[in-house]
Amino acid sequence: MKLEGAALRLTVFVGETDVWHHKPLYHEIVHRAHAAGLAGASVFRGVEGYGASSHIHTTRILSLSEDLPMAIVIVDTAHRIRAFLPELDELISEGMVILDEVEVIRYVGRGTTGSSQ
Repeated sequence: MKLEGAALRLTVFVGETDVWHHKPLYHEIVHRAHAAGLAGASVFRGVEGYGASSHIHTTRILSLSEDLPMAIVIVDTAHRIRAFLPELDELISEGMVILDEVEVIRYVGRGTTGSSQ
């Protein structure tokens, strides 16, 4: 799918230990986004953060956490992202969702040498 220009970025914040039917929740969200044909999704693992509980989760050696923050970022047209939101209603019991208007610049078919033509 070609996506360039105005788009909507959906960012979902959940905990690393959040699950859906015995699988990581972030995994289920990415697979549902793929099944819905959304342009792309990535998962980012946080090294430190806190949420509604105000309990700080961190990767620092002296205070290892088993529930680090996870951010799932999905970008597509506003219409397609908004159509996907009911999927999140089904999946997320605790977390936060952010929608941002963004502009997409897509690079495809670039040579491996890095030289400009």
